[in-house]
Amino acid sequence: MPDLVVRPVTSRREKKQFLEFPWTLYQDDPNWTPPLRGNQKEMVGYRSHPFYADNEAQTFLAYRSGRVCGRVAAILNRKHIERYSERRGFFGFFECVDDQEVANGLLDAVKEWFAGRDIHCMRGPANPSMNYEVGLLVDGFDSPATFMMTYNPPYYARLIEGYGFRKAQDLYAYWGNLEMLPKVSAKLKPIAKQIIEHYNIKLRTLDKSRFVQDVEEFLSIFNRSLTAHWGFVPMSTAEVRRVAQGLRHLLVPELALGAEIDGQLIGAVLGMPDYNPRIKEIDGRLFPFGFLRLLRNKAGIKRIRMISTNVIPEYQRMGVGLVLMHGLAPGALDFGFQEGEFSWVIESNTLSRGSLEKGGAKLTKTYRIYDLE
Repeated sequence: MPDLVVRPVTSRREKKQFLEFPWTLYQDDPNWTPPLRGNQKEMVGYRSHPFYADNEAQTFLAYRSGRVCGRVAAILNRKHIERYSERRGFFGFFECVDDQEVANGLLDAVKEWFAGRDIHCMRGPANPSMNYEVGLLVDGFDSPATFMMTYNPPYYARLIEGYGFRKAQDLYAYWGNLEMLPKVSAKLKPIAKQIIEHYNIKLRTLDKSRFVQDVEEFLSIFNRSLTAHWGFVPMSTAEVRRVAQGLRHLLVPELALGAEIDGQLIGAVLGMPDYNPRIKEIDGRLFPFGFLRLLRNKAGIKRIRMISTNVIPEYQRMGVGLVLMHGLAPGALDFGFQEGEFSWVIESNTLSRGSLEKGGAKLTKTYRIYDLE
């Protein structure tokens, strides 16, 4: 076979090749959804993003006979190293033909880049961290991913494990038909009512008059609630602000619910319409008119992705999460959603997994985070 060449991305032409390679790789895969092109530039560090104010990435391309056959990014997450006192690098944005030699070449390049920085352990995939798209799909290839979840061919697990990576944690996606909600809500209603009355909890949706500020407050709950979560590194204030601005036109206020005690926001639940079918329609291009097609008639989207239910630590054993989920159900039904995905739930979170399974939700997809020691 022609010699394999792996080299760091430096030129504008190489950056374009890195970003466009997935369109070649997935051209015959009906379950692939392209990324939003502008967002992908930010996430890999080709355009300004606050994640890279503290962190660093180097992208690599693999070539055979002058043709791109794979890509990967080495991601130096300094906040992770600082938080866990662990010199570990991350890899992400991995795309590769079904060829172990190509995968090895790409991952060798990442390993050598980190070795030059005295880092000899790796984790991934993270695009670029656990606060964004994370994990390798290892089960559930029969349907497209929902909004902001990853997708890849089945052979990726073989390539990554063939290099020597081993499972660190699995992340799960659960599916539920919204017809289940009335029955589940009826069961939960007396419990939720009791918790609300006992702690004097007030529920509220996002305030449209101060939308971005409110989203920032909801995201700060996300940051504060996950301090003990495996692998979690809080988003910086600038990251929270950027994510809030990015969600401004995508969020549906009725699908974002906060819980307050004595005027203090102590918990939040966030759901999003599944925009992926529309992103596929516009081929990931928001401009000049793609954003209009993306955002038109949100009520026409019939699937919701429940992204997170978060409660700050001092209130986590009071049933606030149950109250939030119960409170969100009417808004989801009124909006006309027919099905929902709860993703992602880490395997070590037995409480959330047990609650979903008792409610009738079905495990449909598994995503894996790998470590190389």
